[in-house]
Amino acid sequence: MLTLNKRKYSKSELLALSQKNDQTTWQQSFYNFIKTWLDENNYVEVKTSGSTGTPKIIQLEKKRMIASAKATGDFFDLKPNDKALLCLPCDYIAGKMMVVRAMVLGLNLYSVEPTGNPLESVENEGFQFGAMIPLQVLNSLKNHRNRFENIEKMIIGGGVVDSSLLNKLQTVQNQCFATYGMTETITHVAVKTLNGEQKSNAYQALQNVEFSQDNRDCLIIDAPYLSENQIITNDIIKLYSKSNFEWLGRFDNVINTGGIKVNPEQIEQKIEAFIQDDFFIASENDEKLGSKVILVIENEGKIDTDLLKQQFKTVLSKFEMPKEIYVLPQFKRTETGKIQRKQTLKSPE
Repeated sequence: MLTLNKRKYSKSELLALSQKNDQTTWQQSFYNFIKTWLDENNYVEVKTSGSTGTPKIIQLEKKRMIASAKATGDFFDLKPNDKALLCLPCDYIAGKMMVVRAMVLGLNLYSVEPTGNPLESVENEGFQFGAMIPLQVLNSLKNHRNRFENIEKMIIGGGVVDSSLLNKLQTVQNQCFATYGMTETITHVAVKTLNGEQKSNAYQALQNVEFSQDNRDCLIIDAPYLSENQIITNDIIKLYSKSNFEWLGRFDNVINTGGIKVNPEQIEQKIEAFIQDDFFIASENDEKLGSKVILVIENEGKIDTDLLKQQFKTVLSKFEMPKEIYVLPQFKRTETGKIQRKQTLKSPE
């Protein structure tokens, strides 16, 4: 039923393991999901991340999760007995789907504590597949580069791969991919190659997935194996074909300043080289412009904002330039570490 850390476990053995009382919190989460997966229900209840709104519980049909696992296996050419590293929490869909892929594809799953430095407890042995968030990748490159490079295919999700991390990935020997997806799409429906000869700015659809746009230029996903209905997103894209697109930003983040629409995510890409801390672009009301662009930086000390403004002039238009720069000691974040822009602006701490 599941090969875990080199040993095959039957359904009864897995259920017995889930009853043990000496497990840590992350192990409990892991075995609780296995118990849920093996029960008689035809669905799994999953919590959304809350990065774009209030977290909620949704039901995903198991048959669709199986189809998603097979689509990933086909895209990455995963074979039975390939070794896969699970270092994400099973509280959310990304961790759950690593377990499902192992069961459905017959992978040899290695489960370790989902810390910010997950390779600390992993021996320097080869894996064919793994999944991490950007912070885990950054720490792994810093502390355990050889172990990271011994994971042949690494998918990176749960956050944006910024230019600094992207540059670091150009020097590694393994294949790294950014993923596009959400809880509602049962993780990724598209993948972007981040390094090597196939490096691209565009996401490539998994098999049997097609893309289109609505009148807002937002992505529409047509994936019958995931949903009978089209999935309409708030992600602004540049559509190259039914199977390729470039992500530009979130429609609900777009700022109309003086009649000109600007995209916060594109501004962030232009200025990220000048800022060492976490930050984001947002807006606030303005009598003349309607809305004005602001920059919010996470830092407990002082920042030379005048210097930043001078640097920004080299890359930003006058409408993109932040009219105010705010420095906050701590941002609001989801349980998975994503910055909550609106909540941070409402109740800064």
